[in-house]
Amino acid sequence: MTIRIERDFPILLAILVSLSAVVSLPQMTSAASGIREAYGEQDLSLRVLREAMLGIIALYAAFEPRFWKTVTSSQVSGVLALVATYALFEVGYALSLGLPPVVPLAGLRVFEYLPVALIGLTIAQSGAGEQVLARFNGYLRYYVLVEGVLALDQALFAPPLYGVSMLGGGRPFGTFVSPNLFGAAMATCTLCFALDNRPLLRRWAYFSAFLAMLSGSRTALLGSLLVIFFGVLSAMRARDRWALILPAPVLAIGALVLASSPQLSGREDADPTEDGRIDLWERVLSESINGPMDLLFGWGLGLGSNTINVIYGFKYFPGQFNSDSLYLFLLNGYGMIGLIAYLTLLLITIHISGHRDKKLIITFIFVAGLPFNMWEYFPQNAMLMFLWGMVLGTARSSRFRTPALTPEMADSPAAFNPLKQDAR
Repeated sequence: MTIRIERDFPILLAILVSLSAVVSLPQMTSAASGIREAYGEQDLSLRVLREAMLGIIALYAAFEPRFWKTVTSSQVSGVLALVATYALFEVGYALSLGLPPVVPLAGLRVFEYLPVALIGLTIAQSGAGEQVLARFNGYLRYYVLVEGVLALDQALFAPPLYGVSMLGGGRPFGTFVSPNLFGAAMATCTLCFALDNRPLLRRWAYFSAFLAMLSGSRTALLGSLLVIFFGVLSAMRARDRWALILPAPVLAIGALVLASSPQLSGREDADPTEDGRIDLWERVLSESINGPMDLLFGWGLGLGSNTINVIYGFKYFPGQFNSDSLYLFLLNGYGMIGLIAYLTLLLITIHISGHRDKKLIITFIFVAGLPFNMWEYFPQNAMLMFLWGMVLGTARSSRFRTPALTPEMADSPAAFNPLKQDAR
């Protein structure tokens, strides 16, 4: 078997993303019949499929010499060694507090899809990042089409388990366990399609954005509007962009108010001035930080993990809560050191990357982490990890134009039918 990661990775990533339609099948079918079940109680066996597919992708990349060349380069290996050392320190500290091993293991889930980012980095360094994304988008549209058909049916006829949609039925959840997970996935699909060079594929961004807004998720709506904002900004002349940049904060506040309206969100409790998240964050920060050491290093790796909560319950471990924010999750697990390191890495990515859409992708990643721990949100985390790696691996000297097809990618014409159809 010949390992050609540019040829095969789009298919592997598409399969991984599509497994989201299987992982939540028990809860999705129950919700379709009007029964709302607790997430995590019946899908443990199916979730193994997701982890197994991630393992297959990592194993496949392990046979690619260029992947190991990337991982063992001085810059990448140095950062990985530093992060791993600090993460192991936090694991040891969590175990010293008497927390069961499953809790700090949940705290390490922010690194679960790191191999996908490293693959994206490898592909981008070879100059094939945009082509691989284009191939992936060719498969992604079929996934979005299936999700869209289900979502429209749910928005029209499903019981309002999570609120009422704009179309009169329940808030759509596709093949997910909640509208928020569905909306996050569709907003990320919007981003992927918007990065495509081909007009016909880029039009799928509008359909994905519509589905994201239909979900009633404020985060999904804001993410989709962010993609649209950057699209309008890039279409304007450079000297005219200030007219859109200056009112951007006001537009963001207006978008938040719009996303929180009961008519659009489908929820009566979506008022941002009465948001339970803000009360939660204030309570956690006031009650959990007992000194400079807690602030600096965190107060328990894995505490605040939504995954642990839904499987074991809030009362199973002392001090457990829902972080409902990547940044609070990093703060309670890795302290200010970990939080600042993460934000610094985002800024460094923008500084060193030559990707033309780097600001859009990194801003999307930053915003997506505000209300949710997005690195626990499958399949959003898989797609965003790949995009982050692709941006990080695009050299500043590159003008990032679509290169000619490589021999590895051109030797299988049938594999490129999605692109050829759009090219016509």
